[in-house]
Amino acid sequence: MTAPVPPPAFATTERADRPHAVVIGAGFGGLSAAIRLGARGYRVTVLERLEMAGGRACVFRQDGFTFDAGPTIITAPFLFDELWELCGRRRADEVEFRAMTPFYRIRFDDGSWFDCSDDPEAMRAEVRRFAPGDVEGYDAFMHRSEAVYRVGFEQLGHVPFDAPSSMVKIAPDLVRLGGYRSVYGLVSGYVRDERLRTVLSFHPLLIGGNPFRATAIYCLIAFLERRFGVHFAMGGTGKLVDGLVKLIEGQNNRVRLNAPVAEITLDQGRASGVRLASGETIAADIVVSNADSATTYRKLLPASARRRWTNRRIDKARYSMSLFVWYFGTRRQYPDVDHHTILMGPRYRGLLRDIFDRKVLADDFSLYLHRPTATDPSLAPPGSDAFYVLSPVPHMDAGLDWAALAEPYRQRIEAYLEATLLPGLRLEIVTSRLMTPPDFESRLSSHKGAAFGLEPVLTQSAWFRPHNRSEEVDGLYLVGAGTHPGAGLPGVLSSARVLDTVVPDATTFR
Repeated sequence: MTAPVPPPAFATTERADRPHAVVIGAGFGGLSAAIRLGARGYRVTVLERLEMAGGRACVFRQDGFTFDAGPTIITAPFLFDELWELCGRRRADEVEFRAMTPFYRIRFDDGSWFDCSDDPEAMRAEVRRFAPGDVEGYDAFMHRSEAVYRVGFEQLGHVPFDAPSSMVKIAPDLVRLGGYRSVYGLVSGYVRDERLRTVLSFHPLLIGGNPFRATAIYCLIAFLERRFGVHFAMGGTGKLVDGLVKLIEGQNNRVRLNAPVAEITLDQGRASGVRLASGETIAADIVVSNADSATTYRKLLPASARRRWTNRRIDKARYSMSLFVWYFGTRRQYPDVDHHTILMGPRYRGLLRDIFDRKVLADDFSLYLHRPTATDPSLAPPGSDAFYVLSPVPHMDAGLDWAALAEPYRQRIEAYLEATLLPGLRLEIVTSRLMTPPDFESRLSSHKGAAFGLEPVLTQSAWFRPHNRSEEVDGLYLVGAGTHPGAGLPGVLSSARVLDTVVPDATTFR
């Protein structure tokens, strides 16, 4: 095993004269930003309003079961490896990533299924079994996905879009790669089978997008998965969060819990620190917000400090769907159920129209079923299984009464799972909890309860998103799903990489 690289001196030595960075929010964006700033010589304080770090990746523990609240799919492990390397350590020594084979099984309403993996020959065989006439089209689509990945992820994913000219520079690539089309539209140009079109186009739903209007740049996800695989953090995503917190503490920096920020303070138009809900004020040379971008501008900055992201513009923006998530544990195991299963309902386009446009709770649904104990039995008592099942639903603009709807909706999902994958489920459940759109709004401070922030359409991408370097206030920076490049773990971690470009070196403050 290769010996760890010794950490730089500022990672282990406390220096009062280091410039101070305050990071609002301990989600993956905030934690990775704190590590990168610490490695550049900043003294960092992370302020988290909840009782635990992680944000959407927090952990629920009850009755002997461990439930990851949010992201469970790791598709770009090198982005995490970089954070450990900045601290002179190896991620593999502290958190194990287990490769998934298959990535996930997509099950259709007629009982047919498709297994996705990073093995090109296995994928061709699946396509041949599923849609024999589409093998050549599938190969051509993956070639296009790679080309989009080379530009959209490798070249632009960590680049700031501070000026309109930055969009002008990439316009030829956007046109050449079909970025003006939707993901579904681009996929449909290569394959004819409707089920295979679903298999190749559903990825935007993982980051809050509607495949029928998310920019085709997100077709890069198919190649990203093939190149790096899909992984799971053993011990659960919470183990990964804990590892990042330890890295921050190893830099002699702090993560403070139960410390909600009420206001970003200003001095002559520049961010000067924060005021907590308790009244405590903390001075800072720079402020980084991992809070939802709409929440940052609507609630943490006064209207007088905003020029572009006014309430009117924020409210007119299009937001992702919300989520209904049911976490449950069973007294028995279901060994035939994979770690990741996507259950497609009888409608694809129509259901998404109900969620994103009509904003109604449909009679049918599509689901993502997560069974982490298929890979890591330690997340449940012996002989038991831990699950969560996720259903995309409209955000809070729908005006749905979730206090009345939540339990009937859960029961409908329970009955569907019992009839398809989990026989006898109702009698096997020993623990249960729910998360609904109001929880995303109140607990996670997500505007409109949108689970992924702004919807990933072309007119809300790159320069059109809230910038990583705030265009409203000097000394304020944004990371997370609500800024460039967007939601999902690769996007959120890449937003912190952008700070390496836009945040001044620590030496400029001395």
